Amino acid sequence: MAKFNRARAKSATSPIKTASRAAGRTYEGAPGHLRDTKSELFLLAVANMVGEHTFYEGAGERDARFRTLVGEVALTDVDWLTRMIGWLRDEAGMRSASVVAAAEGVMSRLCASRSGGNRQLIDAALRRADEPGELIAYWHGRYGRALPQPVKRGVADAVRRLYHERSLIKYDTGDFRFGDVLELTHPAPATPRQGDLFRHAIDRRHGRGEDIPASLAMLRARARLLALPVAERRALLGRPDAPQALAAAGMTWESLAGWLQGPLTARFWEAIIPSMGFFALVRNLRNFDRAGVGDEVAALVAARLADAEQVRRSRVLPMRFLAAYRAAPSLRWSWPLQQALDASLANVPRLPGRTLVLVDRSGSMFWSMSKHSDLTQADAAAMFGAALALRAEQADLVEFGTDHQAIRFRRGESVLKVVDRFGNRGGTDTAAAVRARYRRHDRVIIVTDEQAWGGRRGEEPTAAVPDHVPVYTWNLVGYRPGHGPSGSGTRHTFAGLSDAAFSMIPLIERGQSTNWPF
Repeated sequence: MAKFNRARAKSATSPIKTASRAAGRTYEGAPGHLRDTKSELFLLAVANMVGEHTFYEGAGERDARFRTLVGEVALTDVDWLTRMIGWLRDEAGMRSASVVAAAEGVMSRLCASRSGGNRQLIDAALRRADEPGELIAYWHGRYGRALPQPVKRGVADAVRRLYHERSLIKYDTGDFRFGDVLELTHPAPATPRQGDLFRHAIDRRHGRGEDIPASLAMLRARARLLALPVAERRALLGRPDAPQALAAAGMTWESLAGWLQGPLTARFWEAIIPSMGFFALVRNLRNFDRAGVGDEVAALVAARLADAEQVRRSRVLPMRFLAAYRAAPSLRWSWPLQQALDASLANVPRLPGRTLVLVDRSGSMFWSMSKHSDLTQADAAAMFGAALALRAEQADLVEFGTDHQAIRFRRGESVLKVVDRFGNRGGTDTAAAVRARYRRHDRVIIVTDEQAWGGRRGEEPTAAVPDHVPVYTWNLVGYRPGHGPSGSGTRHTFAGLSDAAFSMIPLIERGQSTNWPF
């Protein structure tokens, strides 16, 4: 017997809502369901690597759909769009999509002569010091060199938050450098020291930044390091105070590598590791091993990886830990990476009762998540499906495509190990997998791109699940239309490459309506 109050569960609603119950077909022929404008924009935004092709949509088509949706929502609910952009940048980690959404939202509103909120749209998208320049570059590329006043003011707001000595060292690159942004937007400095920084950034953009103000101690320390003859630089790494000297000069591992102009040895990494950010550590585990970094320093790295609070603050997405696990040759990183992954999946609930988890491993899911990554949507589906199954009280974990098979796992096993057991299963016969595998479970969770085959008699993919049993679809790619209805009763769709959406499942099953995560 089911363990939950089904009457209460059916009264709950979720934010991603179906606009029309039957609206054409999926790309593979199943009955399709369109969502309302906000829902379609959210599903696309959390998966949209701007300028990237996907299996069923070209980059141009996908980007145009994104711009159109942003423009529509900007005119109907600018406050919602501002909150979504801030969440998209901060929690979902979608940098390019946030910049595009902010710029296109403002342009839509300016074309309609809408004032109020435009400045805030721009500011919401900018969270890293290179992003003001990136937004200006995007605007110039799309709409010309004239920057409207709300764009200037929104960028200026962000500059006051983001421009400091360390960010100047790391991010003053590209076509629009710090000095260009400052001269275009004229932000008022928050402090006298920031005023010195602004003037120095403009001076160095114009080739006259040799005299660094006394207030900019980090930049002065860095200038002293840069002035050392190349032949004398490597000796610094052998000094006991090398980590402190490098940190005081704001050196990153990339800038230190260029400064040394030589091999990246164990001593190189041991000197810079104390200054490295969390994400930089995750990306360089293989380099640490290749250089032969000692066990003592490796233990410090492992401790940081396993620190749940550092994982939370870093906002590194779970997929990054899977990529690091596959790239790092040494077993000494396996346990710390598992701990880091567990911390990044903190929102995955421990579901009671019996849960059927279906993971889409069809051909379209094996498209790369971006041209800079070897990871695929199939990897993401396997990782999140495995995490759900491992935390559930009792779960059946199944991969499906043209056919389907169970994935065996043991309670307490590593998510990273379970992911290795998934394969490629061809087509997308979601309906057949649901029919064959549903056995009076308390809920069904499908992790997929929703592009199901038509199935027999044109049935919906989840038709074999009784109406009183909840079905949760996690859409990883953001195509339209989806494979089923969503938003009320027992059918709900979530989205994104973070774990936050799954925290809505227990709320819905307690009969509580859920809202957007921002």
